[in-house]
Amino acid sequence: MTLPVRPGAARPAGGPGAPDPLAPLLDLPGVREAADAARAAVDRLLGHRVLRRESAGVSAESALRGARASAALEGVDVPLAELRAGSVGDPVVQGALRVSAGLGPMVDTWPRAPGQVLARLHVLAAADLVGPEGRAALGRPAPQAGPRLRGVMTLVTGGSTVPAVLVAALVHGELAALRPFGTADGVVARAAGRLTAVARGLDPKAVSVPEVGFAELGRDAYTAALAGYAAGGPDGVAGWLVHCCRATAHGAVEGLAVCESLLRG
Repeated sequence: MTLPVRPGAARPAGGPGAPDPLAPLLDLPGVREAADAARAAVDRLLGHRVLRRESAGVSAESALRGARASAALEGVDVPLAELRAGSVGDPVVQGALRVSAGLGPMVDTWPRAPGQVLARLHVLAAADLVGPEGRAALGRPAPQAGPRLRGVMTLVTGGSTVPAVLVAALVHGELAALRPFGTADGVVARAAGRLTAVARGLDPKAVSVPEVGFAELGRDAYTAALAGYAAGGPDGVAGWLVHCCRATAHGAVEGLAVCESLLRG
């Protein structure tokens, strides 16, 4: 089987009327069903009545919880209460917080200039992880990452009609497998996945918390699914896509919990 997208092989669709090269992903085992379930879970969240008046508050809480979960997937798990109190100085956590706080203004730029956004995400995520001698390299991917990174840009700017949750999973998987910057790549990859879901209309209010979904499914499961994707076979790609869809559905449930907590005051 020739995969429509595998690590390093992302490419744009052809001209008008040409077949969508990502469409065969929906025929991989379990992918279509998982994508439909993720969409339904996010739609349930978006229908919550709190979002008619408190979407900004839910989005802010989603960003905080997402930052905590993204740092936990990097091995730094801290209590949410400590984050609220501002008492956590760990550089991974601080980077994840800066990234989550900065995503909003990047949504419109992401589909037009993803390279610019990725550079900014890395600066935010890794600023405290390098010494003075490494600051000049922040936001600059390794030269050898160039061809495959251009494939990621194509995924972001392309006009595929496959569900947004799958495009987000591909962007996330490509960046996490490629590790183009060498530091904080996981935080950047998860942020890019979230941006893709928001920009493509899956979660336009940014109120779900997919990072929590990945954390709930387990760090070991996340690592294994990503390794399968990086290997490039159909089973590995399908496994990663399904894993991302399940994490998205879990993240929507977390968003519902945030809505309910605001409803209770």
